[in-house]
Amino acid sequence: MKTKYLIGLSFIICHWTLTPVRAQIGEPYIHDPSTIAECDGKYYTFGTGGGGLISDDGWSWHSGAERPGGGAAPDVLKIGDRYLIIYGATGGGLGGGHNGRILTMWNKTLDPKSPDFKFTKAVEVCASDGMEDQDAIDPGMLLDPTTGRLWVSYGTYFGTIRLIELDPVTGERVAGNQEKDIAIDCEATDLIYRDGWYYLLGTHGTCCDGVNSTYNIVVGRSRSVEGPYLDNVGRDMFHGGGRMVIAAGDRVCGPGHFGRTVIDEGVEVMSCHYEADFDLSGRSVLGIRPLLWKNGWPVAGEKFRGGTFEIESERRGYSLELAVDFVRMKQERQGWFNREQMQKPAEPIACQTLDEVKDTWPEGDIPVRCGDYMFRPHQRWTVTPVDKAGGYLSNPYFKVTIAGTDRALAATAQKELTTVPAFTGADEQLWRIEQLTDGTFRLMPKRIPGETQVNTRFVLYSASDSMPTLAEWDFSTDNSKWNFRNN
Repeated sequence: MKTKYLIGLSFIICHWTLTPVRAQIGEPYIHDPSTIAECDGKYYTFGTGGGGLISDDGWSWHSGAERPGGGAAPDVLKIGDRYLIIYGATGGGLGGGHNGRILTMWNKTLDPKSPDFKFTKAVEVCASDGMEDQDAIDPGMLLDPTTGRLWVSYGTYFGTIRLIELDPVTGERVAGNQEKDIAIDCEATDLIYRDGWYYLLGTHGTCCDGVNSTYNIVVGRSRSVEGPYLDNVGRDMFHGGGRMVIAAGDRVCGPGHFGRTVIDEGVEVMSCHYEADFDLSGRSVLGIRPLLWKNGWPVAGEKFRGGTFEIESERRGYSLELAVDFVRMKQERQGWFNREQMQKPAEPIACQTLDEVKDTWPEGDIPVRCGDYMFRPHQRWTVTPVDKAGGYLSNPYFKVTIAGTDRALAATAQKELTTVPAFTGADEQLWRIEQLTDGTFRLMPKRIPGETQVNTRFVLYSASDSMPTLAEWDFSTDNSKWNFRNN
């Protein structure tokens, strides 16, 4: 729900087996999750009922987060060196019907094992009486980066979505502030700010019905935090408008409770819950997806799953390849000038095979370069998730090998690139692959040999048209960006 600047952490490597990529692993069971927050190297999200989830690396999640007060649909926001928690005490048709209360409280830490873990007394910031068309539940917070003002949107299908202002120092309602109706026909809203626009994310559809839930997330935007919030065809969210951000797919349905996390410049993810994961008994689970921005609109990216690809540089469109000799293919020349030949039926030409060229390659480490893509075996890469190697927000680490072999892409101590004859699971052979806000990808080795910290700076980089290397991440240049092509 709020913007956080986070970098994924390491996870202890145990075994090296392969697994298909799915949703977050561990026990990611939660409903109405708050925005993901980072505290002392761990990630936290809170849900309905008072509990929540913790992750050491952003990929594997388990229960353990604590929040008093029970209730529903909390949000969390770090302001200065403290964390502000907001939640609905009732409402939403829960105990008390639509007679709801929204409360805030502070804590110095989110770690329940810390000696500083102590929530302040909860303070009521708004309420609904159950008689009017409004329901005080599902709050989402935005600390406006342009003004420093703190805003909360809240409400359900029972009436309107409302906007109020809180004091970012006390967490209390600003004196004299009057709530404002800004949307209808949605719930579990959130506010974010980007590039001069305020975005209102709302959850549309039906919830709490497992595999029959139709939840989806829609958005409108405005130049003012107070609206009006219009969608991509000019419909006001106060009259039921909203552009789709994410809906059901990939054997999960009912995405709701949007949260935005900024990992790095140009690297963002969105969090939500899925009302039902078809592969996990239809349970409600935490979901994390790349967040893309298309023509100024947020949209959920697809979870990267690996496969066999051409890895193409955005800089020039050249292909990442082994630095080996180019082996020509034999072909009977075809031409318009040979009339007799051209009258014969056309026949397909088989691609060059690995067996035809692999014996021409050196046996030890082989460097990489970039070149014209020609469907050759030294240009085909298989990207595979590695089980129990840890991960980061949205995915596990991957190995990147020449298709049909175990020859693996690796970082060197000199911050260059090579391929080793066989994948061993070493950190320099594990790759963090993230889709960027413009739809391209960055590739980052987990660790640089000789360095103790997990790498969060150096990425696969096209230093020239034909020379890949490792260099510091820079979203402003296409040198840092790559595409995966199924050619």
